[in-house]
Amino acid sequence: MNSRIDPNQNHLLGALLDTEFDRLAPHLEQVSMLLGDVLYESGGKLQYVYFPVTAIVSLHYLLENGGSSEIAGVGNEGLVGVSLFMGGDTTPSRAIVQTGGLGYRLKAHILMEEFNRAGPLLRLLLRYTQALLTQMSQTAVCNRHHSVEQQLCRWLLLTLDRMSGNDLTITQELIANMLGVRREGVTEAAGKLQNYGFISYRRGHITVIDRLGLEDHVCECYGVVKKEFARLLSDAPQRQGKDLSVAPVTVVRKTGYIHGGIHGSL
Repeated sequence: MNSRIDPNQNHLLGALLDTEFDRLAPHLEQVSMLLGDVLYESGGKLQYVYFPVTAIVSLHYLLENGGSSEIAGVGNEGLVGVSLFMGGDTTPSRAIVQTGGLGYRLKAHILMEEFNRAGPLLRLLLRYTQALLTQMSQTAVCNRHHSVEQQLCRWLLLTLDRMSGNDLTITQELIANMLGVRREGVTEAAGKLQNYGFISYRRGHITVIDRLGLEDHVCECYGVVKKEFARLLSDAPQRQGKDLSVAPVTVVRKTGYIHGGIHGSL
């Protein structure tokens, strides 16, 4: 069983007023999310929303031919399941755990009860959704107009922003699925970044050595997304050190993965 983690480490939960958090805390379930776990399938009914803490979740759109690409990532800055309070109880995307770790889940109807109070939580979640839509829009533009090398830099930096370290367990095949490009393109781009001294990689593992080098090399899209998240959410106060009462650890069952999955080599 995993040790309990502070839900306030998720920035949205940490930004709630004490009264809001106290209403939600008894219903928060800590969950262990494994690499490749599918939290939602496209078109599936949303039973829970998820607040990642150390895990990172990738949102994918799927094509009829089985292809897919990432439209956004969600880490400790947000939640998975915005479709719930945007007017529907299903989602058109698939949510897959990109980086294994811990987080919290909350039953959908509990979140909606708080959302429908039309208080600070509603305004916070709508601002977060606007920032998420910016990430989705910028990802689409980046994938159309920028090189695979620049896209890889953007993806690495956004992932690092959600982590406490600089080591990523990931395969080239999985990155190719995220970006919607051929694996050979990722191999070439990763090789260039390693030759520049920005990263080192071995099978299934990337270590970022020179973050400033990545930031100098990345396209404008990374800065646009980061600036918009800061504009919309940086003024939300973060609550720390509050006595917590949350439900025990739950393991999220692995239900499948996109083709190619986690079995490639880096």
